[in-house]
Amino acid sequence: MYSVDVKPKRIAILGATGSVGRQALEIIAGSDRLSACALSAGANWELLAEQARRFRPQAVAVADEGAAQSLSEALPGGVELLAGADAAAELVRKVRPDMVLTAMVGAAGLAPTLAAIESGADLAVANKESLVMAGAVIMPAAREAGIHVLPVDSEHSAIFQCLQGRPAEQVRKIVITASGGPFRTWEPERVATATLEEVLAHPTWQMGPKVTIDSATLMNKALEVVEAHWLFGLGADRIEVLIHPESLVHGLVEFSDGSILAQIGSTSMATPIAFALHYPQRAPEPPAPLDLGSVGELHLEAVDTKRFGAIELGFEVLRRGGTAGAVVNAANEAAVSAFADGRLAFGRIVNIVREVLNKVAVNPEVTARTILSADAEARRQAETLIAGERSAPGDAAPLP
Repeated sequence: MYSVDVKPKRIAILGATGSVGRQALEIIAGSDRLSACALSAGANWELLAEQARRFRPQAVAVADEGAAQSLSEALPGGVELLAGADAAAELVRKVRPDMVLTAMVGAAGLAPTLAAIESGADLAVANKESLVMAGAVIMPAAREAGIHVLPVDSEHSAIFQCLQGRPAEQVRKIVITASGGPFRTWEPERVATATLEEVLAHPTWQMGPKVTIDSATLMNKALEVVEAHWLFGLGADRIEVLIHPESLVHGLVEFSDGSILAQIGSTSMATPIAFALHYPQRAPEPPAPLDLGSVGELHLEAVDTKRFGAIELGFEVLRRGGTAGAVVNAANEAAVSAFADGRLAFGRIVNIVREVLNKVAVNPEVTARTILSADAEARRQAETLIAGERSAPGDAAPLP
């Protein structure tokens, strides 16, 4: 049993204006154990200013330097402003919080994640891309620093909770669940030409655009397979993905004796966010309670890899090792951006990522330099392929 802290836990929220960041702030607002000491955003300075007036953090950061002047005029007195591409990492170093919630989207979250470790802050990780790119750097550094790395993705939070107090040698496998997104029952030919509006109409989760697009391709599960490897130290042969359209069973752990533990919760990110922010305690009240009696049936089924070919890319990253994660993440970010901009057909996103992985040499050495180099090369190759597209689905390039 843990005693209640005398003073609130000081939390820096990176990506405060996004979906996870906004929900985290609502949890903080209702708690006497938590406080928001630092907030960062990309370009949404209006909402960031509103959050700063409400929570009065020590400092805020905005990546878009063009928004800095407007933000400075809207901030309350006593709140320091940092601006620029490196502002989030600088914010962490300056404020030195007890915990950093990394809720930024994409590769931009890597530098602030490393800054949090350097500062000795516990990490609540909603930025899965940082672990996909640099898990080989982040996890050893976190262990050396003696900090907690707490998953915020609902699936990894579920597995983390099921594993508490149980030795790794007793784990036979872990199971990550996937809703199947809006196209679980569509014919592949129809999926290939899906519109942005159709892609963003997720049946069970309310998320930001990039995460929602990844959920529709199931690329989010490919990334989560890699993330799970780094968080829990398990090989590809001990990680499985199952489709679960109700999105209530978030993760399962099967042990050596065949027993399976599952974590069940509502389709709200508030529950895993609250778990991470309060750890090692639990929130005193459920932020998003679930009425199990009203659920009815729960379904689990194998992934149709013909419909969702992205899944294999996660396991391929683990097989290739090195900078393969950085390559896949960068290529996916480029392809998703191109689809959102109308420059690429939905059915080509996963194929572009696969083609880039087959083109870019994987460096077995994982350092900040090799990660950034792989990221840049993968984006260059992806943009070259995208530029040659006629927004029509094509055949997948096979993995060797």
